[in-house]
This record gives sequence, structure tokens and C-alpha cells, in this order.
Amino acid sequence: MFENIFIDKYSFEETPLDRDCFLMSESYMHEFDDALEKMIQREESNPYEVGYVSPVAIRKINNQSLELSWYADTHTRFHEVSITLPKNKVKICVACSQYDIKPYIFVDHEWLEQLYLREYSVFALIDAIGVKVAIRDNLLTKKKLIELRVRIDELAKKHDNISFISFADSLILKSNWNVGYLHTGVEYSYHPEIFLTVVNDIDKIYQEVLGLKIYAVLTQGSNEYYGESLLHISESKNHICLNSLGVPFAELLAIESAAKNAIKSGIHPPMQLYVDEQFYHSLQFKFEFKKNDKPQNAYSAIMKSQEPNYFYSSCNELIKYLQERKY
Repeated sequence: MFENIFIDKYSFEETPLDRDCFLMSESYMHEFDDALEKMIQREESNPYEVGYVSPVAIRKINNQSLELSWYADTHTRFHEVSITLPKNKVKICVACSQYDIKPYIFVDHEWLEQLYLREYSVFALIDAIGVKVAIRDNLLTKKKLIELRVRIDELAKKHDNISFISFADSLILKSNWNVGYLHTGVEYSYHPEIFLTVVNDIDKIYQEVLGLKIYAVLTQGSNEYYGESLLHISESKNHICLNSLGVPFAELLAIESAAKNAIKSGIHPPMQLYVDEQFYHSLQFKFEFKKNDKPQNAYSAIMKSQEPNYFYSSCNELIKYLQERKY
């Protein structure tokens, strides 16, 4: 298979980096090979009409895996997700540069199906500003903290697809979403814009109850606990599991740390919102909004091969430029 001299074949270690590629199920290998062969023989054929593809870019080659930028949606929004492709799931990588056929990476069929069927998550870290001073001044009374808890309960009730974990002066939010898959009934359910509204609501609650403003850090990506509920609470009610690895929260903390250092160094002022670039670019902004020109700063990512940026802004500023839709 793929023996024609005009077909480029790449070993795992030679997989092309930082260029447009496609993932395709191994079940289409023979059909794609036939289409390539006919095209090379100048018969009527179009390899791009074979099967279904997932657009990706390879960012790093590890010993046992490839780090990918997977473009889960490029039709309604620019939605990039960082994923890992195990080496043992890769069958072959081929291209045909003479005929401008981009690299196709054929992968295990079940692995590719799960890529579309599994759940992913949006994560948020929210912290109150000025808590130390408020504690010293005895402003955080039990009465106020209970009122805060009640108000957060009321907000959580309005958003039952988001889990709220609170520590009085801070919160962790998590919401699951699906990419969707043809003929399965699973639909694309990524609506990160709602988090801007929720953060604004939380900011209002903290100011009204405690007299404190908040800031939030937002990101999105893989969730290894796919197929599970947002939270796990044990029968004894004394064990809560967020049903997530710690990596996304390490990313949130990395952004928070970079932002605090930037503020101390005078790189940028304190802001309400610090957003990972993949989350930021996935928002459905109006066409005329020049999102790439907005303030940003680098941070050291935990699981991304390239040094990414976070964007800093406010909820109202970003909401103002969203496409007309009720979030």
C-alpha cells in the first residue's frame, strides 16, 4: 500500500511539524491509496473526497506520542484543542507533495471515534481580591460568608451544567462539552461565552456581599474522566472528586502566576479576566473585532510544547464584541 514513488511516506519520527495535516481512520487507507494512485496515473480521481478528516497540526514528536493542535471546529468558531496521539495508534503518514496533497495521518479507528465521542471541559479559577486586608479588618463575618454561600447556590441553580466548588474567597468552575459525531446523536455543545456572564455575576455577588472584587482565569481542553458526571460525591458525603486530572488546574495556576508576576513587573495592570489563548480564540467574536491585536502575555504551559499566551481583559469588554446571541 502507498508504494507509488510519488507518494511521500513519513516515519513516526519524521511526521511533519507545524503544518496543516489531516487525521483519518485506518478504515479508509485502501480507498485513499486507490484514489491517490488514480490521480497520479492522471485518471479522474479526488483523494480529498475520500472519507472524513480531522484537521490538525503536529506540534511536537515525543518517544511514544505526538502532541497535536486539533481543530475541533473551524466553521462556527476557531476552536483549537491540544491533544496527544499515542504512537501505537498511528498506522502511517502519507502525502503527495507533487499534487499538493497534504499529509494524512491514518490512525486507529476506535481511537478516532473516541476523540469525537468523549467529553472535554472548560475550567475557571476565580479568586477574591483583598482578602488578607479584609480578614485583618474583621470584615469577613460568618453572617456574610453564609450569605455569600447562599448567593452562589442560587447562581449555581441557574447553571446546572456547570459545577461550582467554593472556598468562600475563591471558586473553581468546570463544565463539560462534546465535539459531536456524525450519525451518533452526539452534538457539538461548546458554548464558552456563558462563562463570561457567570464570572460577571460572581463579581457582582462578591462586591454586594463582601465588598470585594474578583479576578478569573479561564481555559479549556481535554478531560480524562469523559463519560462521567461533572462531580463525584461519595455516599458518605465526605469525598468530592472533580472528575478531572490536575493538569488543567495547573494550567490555570500557571496563567495566574504569570499574570501576578506581570503585574508586579509593570507589564500590564490588574485585570478582571486572564484567558488562555485557545479559549480566547474560540469565542464567537464579531467579524470586525480585531482579537489578535488585544493585549496578551506569555506563560509557561504544563502540557503544551510551545509557549502560549494569555489574553487579559474584562468580561464586559469581551461580551461587547461577541456575536449577537443571548449567552
